[in-house]
Amino acid sequence: MKTIGFIGAGTTGTALAVRLSQKGCRVVAVSSRTPCSAQKLAGLVPACDVFGTAQELADAADVVFITTPDDVIARVCGEVQWRPGQSVVHCSGAHSVDILEPAQQVGAAVGSFHPLQTFADVARAIENLPGSTFALEAEGPLLSLLKELASLLDGRWVELKPGHKVLYHAAAVFACNYLVTLVKLALDLWRDLGVSPQEATKALLPLLAGTINNIGSIGLPVCLTGPVARGDLGTIESHLSALEASNPTLLAAYKELGLQTIPIAVAKGKVDGQRAEEMKALLTRR
Repeated sequence: MKTIGFIGAGTTGTALAVRLSQKGCRVVAVSSRTPCSAQKLAGLVPACDVFGTAQELADAADVVFITTPDDVIARVCGEVQWRPGQSVVHCSGAHSVDILEPAQQVGAAVGSFHPLQTFADVARAIENLPGSTFALEAEGPLLSLLKELASLLDGRWVELKPGHKVLYHAAAVFACNYLVTLVKLALDLWRDLGVSPQEATKALLPLLAGTINNIGSIGLPVCLTGPVARGDLGTIESHLSALEASNPTLLAAYKELGLQTIPIAVAKGKVDGQRAEEMKALLTRR
């Protein structure tokens, strides 16, 4: 069985190291510019040694995951003397495998293994990792290995072409990061009602959970509900008026999201073309 090492001991690296070790993989080495982080990771993985430099780690492992921040992956890769037959993998969602070119030039196999998951901290990362989808870039035996690792983590995988990586990552930002932003905007409106963010969050969480459940169980476009889904011009008009009067900074976001929602409503079949045009006119006129 190939030995695995991690350069970088943040949330992603730690979660992968812990879960792969639990599945029987030989995670034997870690290095980090922050020795304390490396020690913490090693403390969670049996028989994992801490190495002082990235080069020492690369010399000790067959498969090296670079789980540093995105902006230093290329530098780390360029500073290490890799060997033919070795595998070098980064876990960036935005970068393609081309940033690992120094390793590829000397005969190492290169790949990308990105967990499509949100990692707020180490504990949550370890908890959330199993069952995730992994975006893969690699060829030949390394691609097969990365698929095997995804399966060990009870996950799925999707193979990406290099030119598709940025759009893939942008999609993840819409689905994850901007969901947080939308909740924050909702909390702002509840604050105008005199409700604390803590209480508003408790109130909204069942709605969010129900929405996610509907997306998973019945899918788009059927899961869409609300005034745009119904073609309810009166309710949309009242929303626009209320926002303009009490929280005008949210007006542009409401209108743009409404415009993006209209095609989903049409696809659901509850809104005809004429009503769709009326909603578009209302959202662009105000």
